[in-house]
Amino acid sequence: MEFKQSLARRILIAFVLMTALVGGTFAVGIIEVVHVIEEQLISRDLNNELTRVLTQNIAQGRTPSLDSDTRFYSSDGHGPYALPEDLAGLKLGFHEVFEGENSYHALVREIDGRRYVMLQDQSDFEAREQVLYRVVMVGFGISVVLALLLGWLLARKVIEPVVRLAGQVRHRDQLLGMAPPLAPDYASDEVGQLAQAFDDTLGRLHDVLNRERLFTSDVSHELRTPLMVLATSCELLAENPSLDARGRTQVERIARATEEMRDLVQTFLMLARSQRDEASVAPQASLSSVADDLASQWRGAIEYKGLRFEYQPGQPQERCYNASFLRSVLGNLLRNALHYTDSGSIRLVLKDDGFVVEDSGVGIPEEDREAMFRPFVRGPARRGDGLGLGLSLVQRICDNQGWTVSLSASQPTGCRFEVDLKGNANPSS
Repeated sequence: MEFKQSLARRILIAFVLMTALVGGTFAVGIIEVVHVIEEQLISRDLNNELTRVLTQNIAQGRTPSLDSDTRFYSSDGHGPYALPEDLAGLKLGFHEVFEGENSYHALVREIDGRRYVMLQDQSDFEAREQVLYRVVMVGFGISVVLALLLGWLLARKVIEPVVRLAGQVRHRDQLLGMAPPLAPDYASDEVGQLAQAFDDTLGRLHDVLNRERLFTSDVSHELRTPLMVLATSCELLAENPSLDARGRTQVERIARATEEMRDLVQTFLMLARSQRDEASVAPQASLSSVADDLASQWRGAIEYKGLRFEYQPGQPQERCYNASFLRSVLGNLLRNALHYTDSGSIRLVLKDDGFVVEDSGVGIPEEDREAMFRPFVRGPARRGDGLGLGLSLVQRICDNQGWTVSLSASQPTGCRFEVDLKGNANPSS
């Protein structure tokens, strides 16, 4: 499982863990050192005391002279010096013995087959030792708390330039050509290198955006002129009285294709600019007007293919939308339905805040539906020379305008596209 935490929190955790590890090691070390020194010093003192008693008292036939906190026992002793049963099982060497609330240090030696035990009351020493242990543990806890506080302050200080750099990169002005570089605001460290990398990347992005703006401007200018010539020529041909019915039909198809091409050029130009303020001043139209126009435009082609076209205008709310975008979305969905439907019907239904385009065509498997809105992706029944950009364009427009488009199956076969327009609309004047 990936450890997902903010950088500041990871610095804080690392700082606290390091302090806990180092402080804990020192605390355990202090306790162990005190214990070892205690054992060595007291063992030496008891050994000296036992040697003194054996050489100066027992060897001369005198009773042991002991301090008030020291006891002496012997395996062959009598009376108060007889070895108690609970001490007889102790092994040779140094031990800690507890009797109730009292604690003793015991040294066991064996000389000439006799076992000797020297006890020394260490209750006061143990109490002081416990105080020392508590002081060490309290110091360890205080060091962890201080590490937490200091780590929090240091993490904020360390992360501050990173947060500031992130805010500058996210700012929309960084996409403008006149935006100042980021690297001069930072030191020549890792953050400065990151800022320089952003400057290099944003510089290349500025170049790409400038080339795209020039390209879209040139395309818009170069394509509008021949499209205007085509539209004017179609109008002149349509007024020619000598034109027969078949020729007039062809002229109408050319005029319709020219109008679609003009809308498509305008759509691509607005998407390339990707500016909501520019799109908001584009021509506006209601859903009913756009749908009525496209329904009459596509009805002939749909019925010419032998399909049934069902148009249910309903009573959608009188709101206005970007006319070019709305025509592109609805037109692409109708074209897609016509392209992949061989028999049956195509239905266009207007709703309060959107519309539905439903067909009885070949349909799209459920596992392929999500991918259909990606560029250059086509359905299983690939027809014609299309590149798979129609539904991708629909998705781009919907994302740009805050609309939503969904694809589901239509019974018994076919596709059902539903577009919700509630994301971006202007009240009708």
